[in-house]
Parts: sequence; structure tokens; C-alpha cells
Amino acid sequence: MKRVAVIGGGITGLAAAYRLREHAAAREFPLEVELLERGTRCGGALETIRRDGFVIETGADSFLSEKTSAAELARRLGLGAELIPTREIYGKTFVVRAGRLVEVPAGFMMLATAHFGPVFRSPLFSPLGKLRMALEPFIAARTIGDDESLDSFVTRRLGREVLDRVAQALAGGIYTADPKRLSTIATIPRFVEMERRHGSLFKGMRAAERARASKGSEVSGARWSLFQSFRNGMATLPETIAERLGGSIRTGAEVIGMSPTADGWRLALAGGGSIDADAVICAAPAYAAARIVSPLEPEAAKLLAGISYASAATVNLTFRESDFEGPPRAFGFVVPAIEHRRIIAASFSSFKFDGRAPAGAILARAFIGGELHREMMNLGDDEMVTAVRDEFRELLGVTAAPGITVVRRWPDAMPQYDVGHLARVAEIERLVAPIPAFAIAGAAYRGVGSPDCVRGGEAAADTIFAKLSTPK
Repeated sequence: MKRVAVIGGGITGLAAAYRLREHAAAREFPLEVELLERGTRCGGALETIRRDGFVIETGADSFLSEKTSAAELARRLGLGAELIPTREIYGKTFVVRAGRLVEVPAGFMMLATAHFGPVFRSPLFSPLGKLRMALEPFIAARTIGDDESLDSFVTRRLGREVLDRVAQALAGGIYTADPKRLSTIATIPRFVEMERRHGSLFKGMRAAERARASKGSEVSGARWSLFQSFRNGMATLPETIAERLGGSIRTGAEVIGMSPTADGWRLALAGGGSIDADAVICAAPAYAAARIVSPLEPEAAKLLAGISYASAATVNLTFRESDFEGPPRAFGFVVPAIEHRRIIAASFSSFKFDGRAPAGAILARAFIGGELHREMMNLGDDEMVTAVRDEFRELLGVTAAPGITVVRRWPDAMPQYDVGHLARVAEIERLVAPIPAFAIAGAAYRGVGSPDCVRGGEAAADTIFAKLSTPK
């Protein structure tokens, strides 16, 4: 009987542990899996509160459908029927401009568009800003192949106004990051590739549009929306995996170090005690992974510790529809940093997905903190609620007191993909590769979304199982 210890009970660790179980069952291989989570619950940033008919997400509320790892795992778990698309009838996004909500122009994707018409008609940009965008197809492509910040990339191709008005809020907001430090290759590789292949984002967007139209004419049947979730909330996925793993999960078990033994590894736990294992998958945050591998590979530990994290909080509020003068029936809105407001974005969960609120009610949530608003994390919970209510009153005209309020803090939860991030990750992977029967995975490396984490956890499990099951 071989034993694998999985450090970290977020979706990465859960996916890795379940994948190991799948391999063992398929091969009839005697394997014990033990998942060690330092907290009191598993699931990490996938946490759902179900209360009074509301499905309240305190962390991630969806995942990209074009990245298939999470949906494929859900189907293997028998959750295929639980997957739901967004309500495309409300598929609009707004941006705050001068204290007003302005709709993102039709066809505008994060920082570029295939059609200038809607952009020219939009009040989001000034005449000079629109003119600068129109020059983008005529700007020479960058020939240097190294990484570049989002700030540099967007201003170089589209101008400062696109960065300040949209790109910082949309792209930077996903990572709660500083655009002057955010890596383009690690976060928006599609646009970097557009410039490389087509010499222009506009031309690249047009080519992508033609390709989608051609593919759409060849494929029949229903299409998934850009985002997916689960009927009863994102926690459905980790909860189901945890149920399948059962007694293999040990909470309140913080790993503080590991050392080699004659047969594998000994993991030291905070508060005393240890666990022996033949192999280890470390799905803990990079700063925790740094402490664990430091005695084994100091250079890798130094690089891991260099991956910084930002903190954020979500504030969920419930209202009656009558509390709004005219609720913006949309997925939500983002707030550029130049607006100097106290929230970085807000979403309307009850418009985005079916079944998130009872009839006649609205479930909204706001995002606070991030790299550019670190000071907001010093507020108490009541102060955060007050700040969100102030912003909702000014931007949405909502003066009524909310029914339910849920504040959830996520300290040091958002890894920052700084310029050069993928090169750093490649070096970390090179350095830890010689460590026997050991693998790392998680949001800190090659993608922060649930599908990225699932893919990374499963890849680590594949590697470890191959090492354990291959005859020596």
C-alpha cells in the first residue's frame, strides 16, 4: 500500500486527491491518499452560503467554459446536470465613468474590439481616445519577445485612455493587480499572440470573429455561455469531491516542513506530530510551499517566496427589486482606479445565474481591496458594508437597508502574476523536478481560475501516480 499526502484542501488539492483515487481504481493499484488542510473546511475560494432561498457566493462565482478541466471533472463526478450557463439576456457589463454607469461597447473584449462603430458611439471614451484606438491597426507590432506589463502593452497599442477606462478595471481586476506589474504573457496571452500573428489587435479580433463564425456554421446544437457555474453554487464541486474522499481528509493539519526518510517523506505538522508518505503533492499557496521546500531546494524556495499575494474581500447584500429605482439588469460593473471609489467591482448574482435569489429579490455583491486598494482591508466588517452601501447609493440610487449582509475576507489569496511570472514558474518547476516523488500545483503558477487549478492538480496527480506505479 502506497500513501500520497496532498498538502492543501483548495480545489487544486481536492482535484489532485480525487485524480489519484481515479487512477488507483482504474489500475486496481493499492493507494492511500491523505489530504491535509490547515483550515476547518476544504474548497478554498469556492464557498457558497445557501440561506433563505439565496445562493450566496463568497468567492469565485463561475468559471470559463472554454477551459474544460472543471466541467470535465464535474461530469466524472456525476454533476453534469448541475452545470448551468449565465443568463445571456442580462449579459451586459458596465464601467463607472465620472460617477455614472456606462455600458461597455458591444463587441469590446477586455481591451480590444473587432468593430470600431460601437466604440465611436460610446460615451465611455473621449474623441481623442477614440482616435487613438482607431490608429491601432497602423501601429507596428513589437518585435522583442520578452514579457511586458499590461500598462505598457495597452498604452503602446491602444493608448492611455483604454488602459485607465477599461483594461485596468477588467483585466487587472480579475487578478486584483497593479497593471504596471501585471504580466501580459501570463494573463492575456491571447492578445499578445494576436499582435504577434496579425500585427494588430483589431486585425486579430476580426480574424477570431471570422473563425468563430466559420466554426459556428459547422456545429449544430446548444452553445455554452462564456461562463458556467453550478445550480446550487460553486461549492458544489469541492463539496462533492470532499464527500467522495471521506475520511481521507484531515482538517486542522498545517504542514510546516518535510524531510526525506528511507522510503519517502515525513511531514511535520504545526503543533507537533508528523505523517509519513511515499509521495507528496504540495497544493498550498506559494508562500507556504516556500517554507516546506526550503530545506530541500533553497533556490526554489526563494523564487516561491517571491510570488506576492494581494488580499480582497467580498460583500454580499440582498435587496428587494423595489429598492432600486431601476436595477441595471446586467452581470455587473467594474470601477476603474481613476474613479477613486471604495469598491473595485460589483456583480448582480441574481441576474447572472438562475436560482440565485427568490422572486422579487436581488442578490448583489461588491469586491473590495486588491493590490491598488490595500488600505480597504483595514476596515472592519461593518465599515466595509457601509462603504459598499455608500457606493451603491451614489451609483445605483439604492438607499434601502439590505436584508442579508455577508462579508468574507480573503487575506493573501490572490497571487500576483508580475512581469516575468512564467519564466519564474518554469525555473521553479525545473528546480523541484529532481525532488523525488514530489510535485507542486496551485493558483500561483499557471492560472488562477478553477479550471486552471483543476488542470494543475490533476497533472500533478498524473505525475505522482506514474512514479509510484512504474516498476523500478
